This record gives sequence, structure tokens and C-alpha cells, in this order.
Amino acid sequence: MENVSAEWDNLNRIIQMIAGQFGSKCEVVLHDLTLDYDHTIVSIQNSHITGRNIGDSGSNLGLEVLRGTVKDGDSYGYITKTKSGSLLRSSTVFLKNNEGSVIGSICVNFDITEFQQMEQSIKGFIGLDEPIVDEIFANDVGELLDYFIAESQKIVNKQPKDMTREDKIRIIEFIDKKGAFLIMKAGDKICEYLNISKFTLYNYLDIAKKNCQNSADASKSE
Repeated sequence: MENVSAEWDNLNRIIQMIAGQFGSKCEVVLHDLTLDYDHTIVSIQNSHITGRNIGDSGSNLGLEVLRGTVKDGDSYGYITKTKSGSLLRSSTVFLKNNEGSVIGSICVNFDITEFQQMEQSIKGFIGLDEPIVDEIFANDVGELLDYFIAESQKIVNKQPKDMTREDKIRIIEFIDKKGAFLIMKAGDKICEYLNISKFTLYNYLDIAKKNCQNSADASKSE
């Protein structure tokens, strides 16, 4: 497969088949990850599950795969929550081209909220013992950036005006690992949040990447 658009007809039929098999509680999504990340959804069935539509953005998990933070992003049967609090059992498989580069993904999100009150025998089947994965079903990448910023602030537990240089580098390192800088104009929002210039941002980003590399090298030598 060279690209998602060339195989869209066949992939869309698969999306429709999965949704038809499992019914209205099963959302199935096709992402074209070669597009701008703000508009990766090219096919979706039962969109009422997460409230997303064609033309909306990918989730935070896809960004981590594109960034390279997560090497093998395929994951099956993990538990997530929607913004409205519905509990989902989700699976994601990433599509690759002939060179092995990630070009898209198919995601299945089955609403298991109503099963929560069922007997223990069903509990094992739907996986409520599994840990809940932080996947953000955003309509646009602005929501993702707000989420990354909120999560990064927990690392230093300070407001930007009280952060040291080292604190800000840790923030940028966290956000970079999440793939946030793959989002267009993400740098502008991070600069505004941290009250730093673009030059300072790039300087801190270089330091953060060197810190990550040094940590990786130290781990290998142990």
C-alpha cells in the first residue's frame, strides 16, 4: 500500500463492514496520517460514540507513533473514556506503506458503558480489569495541545511565571515526546504558554533532545 487515498474504497468498505457487524455501539475510524494532523479522519462510522466527524483530528496516541516515541503503536482491547464519560474498549492498527512508514490507522471504539453493571462473568470478557489508557478523542488539534500543556504542568506543579529554565526544558521535553511539535503552529502556543521567544523554544528543544539521548545512551551502557 502506497497511500490511504489510493486504497480508500477498499478501506472504507472494511470500516463499514466492522461497524455493520458490531452495531451502533461500535465506532470505526479510518485516519490518513499523511494529511495535516488537524484533519486526519477520512471515514467514520457511528461517530456519535466520540462525537467526531470526517475532517476532524487524530488522537494523542497517533501523534506519539508519528513522533517515534512509540515504536509499535498497534494495540488491542485497551480501555479509554470519552469526554462525556462513556467507557470504551478500543483497538488501533497502524497502516504502513511499502517502505514501512506509517501512513494511516484504523481504530475501533466499542461503547461498553452499559456492561459495567453486568455480572462478573461478563466483566472478564469486556476487560474492565484493564487499566484505562489516556486517549483524547479531540475534534481538533487545539484540544490536544491544551491537554498536553495541562499534563506537562503536572510535572513541575508550577505556574509558568514561577518556572525555572530547567522547569521549562522539562515541559518542552514532555511535550516533544508526545509529538506535539508535529502539529502546525504548536510552537506558537507553547511559546505563549511559557512566555518565551521562538529562539528560546528551539534552544530549549535542542537541550531537551540531547538530555533524552544522553539518558538513552546511559541506559544502554548499564
